[in-house]
Amino acid sequence: MENDDGLFAHICSDWMSELPRGLWDIPLWNLAIPGSHDTMTYCLDQKSSVLQSEPKVLKVLDTLLPCVVRPCIMKWATSQEDSICNQLDSGMRFLDLRIAHKSQDPDKVFYFAHGIYSLVTVKEALTEVAQWLDQHSKEVVIMAFSAFDGVNLDQHKVLIQFLITTFGRKICPNSVTPSLRECWNRAFQVILSYDGSAVSVHDELWPKFDYWWANTSDPNRVISYLDKRKEEGRPAGFFAAGLNLTEDAGYILSHPCQSLKGMTLSSCGLVMDWVKQQRPGSGSTCINVICADFVSAYSNEFTQLVIGLNQILLKET
Repeated sequence: MENDDGLFAHICSDWMSELPRGLWDIPLWNLAIPGSHDTMTYCLDQKSSVLQSEPKVLKVLDTLLPCVVRPCIMKWATSQEDSICNQLDSGMRFLDLRIAHKSQDPDKVFYFAHGIYSLVTVKEALTEVAQWLDQHSKEVVIMAFSAFDGVNLDQHKVLIQFLITTFGRKICPNSVTPSLRECWNRAFQVILSYDGSAVSVHDELWPKFDYWWANTSDPNRVISYLDKRKEEGRPAGFFAAGLNLTEDAGYILSHPCQSLKGMTLSSCGLVMDWVKQQRPGSGSTCINVICADFVSAYSNEFTQLVIGLNQILLKET
């Protein structure tokens, strides 16, 4: 017999297929969906140089004092601890994927990045995702591709072709209103959001989704910002509310012994209380994707709360 943790892990890995029938025809942008912010930062490479787009002063410091700069970047740029497939197993269905290309690497090699580059390549990670989807045929994963540090036009074409080849018929085109029933009937499992002009010539790609980001280290200001955005009204399609805190140079210098993880977990209670008060649906103040850092550190509470919000919709159907 599985223990409670094992049973919950099983439920989370296939939670979409376990949703009640009354939710099968609701557009996915009206469901509550858990997501991970900066999904691939669990595998940052401390030996890599900083990104081309980082401030010049940081690149100079990295050249002079890499043994100081890179560990500091690791401490504040790492926002997840579990592998991408473990995140999927834990219920994440929105993946925030920031792409980069190293100038000295072949044109077909892409990495993930946040301050520095990842150890795992895009090809390696997304091949694992495709294999995971084969084993979870009724789960639908939203992947948001952005940043594209050092990626030129020709490399965008290479990357997009890789996405189309890797996920093939699993891709839900942007002309579809995706509900669970619609995706199941047509074997769609992947929604690809791509930040760039290439979207206009590829039916397989969805435009960039709105991501509500407060850009502050103060959790109270994060909550205030999200509530203000809700008052302004939700977008018509997919969008994400980010619970993530953001440090700046001043915060890092004044908290030399802290890390992004410590900062995040210290606000856990406050942000979880905010999640409990949310509701999915089509209303102007409703939410869709809710993203968090260090999703594995919440001991499943975050995932359980977000998925559980969908029960509210059953009372309205």
